[in-house]
Amino acid sequence: QVQLVESGGGSVQPGGSLRLSCVASGFSLDYYAIGWFRQAPGKEREGVFCISGSDDSTYYATPVKGRFTISRDNTKNTGYLQMNNLKPEDTAVYYCATIRGGCPILAPKYFDTWGRGTQVTVSS
Repeated sequence: QVQLVESGGGSVQPGGSLRLSCVASGFSLDYYAIGWFRQAPGKEREGVFCISGSDDSTYYATPVKGRFTISRDNTKNTGYLQMNNLKPEDTAVYYCATIRGGCPILAPKYFDTWGRGTQVTVSS
């Protein structure tokens, strides 16, 4: 069964850090792009970061520039999103998603396998 499972979410104060993990099962992440998305209440799901499955190049959304990083460990079949200097506006459910090959446009419709999400809350 093809599955993605996110973990690592939680509640932190502004300026704090979290590392999200995305573990794949039922398939190998080799050659798959891993995308991270988030959805805040009442808002559309938006792309945050992507790492290519072909050359590990990365792409990010402007709001997370300099604060988030993406990585992968294919030996563990896992992708990661390191989030530093978190802000209240980062509060959302975070999802990982995959598509074979390089990173497409960072929009949900271009990814075909999704996890169920993990909640991130940034509040003082």
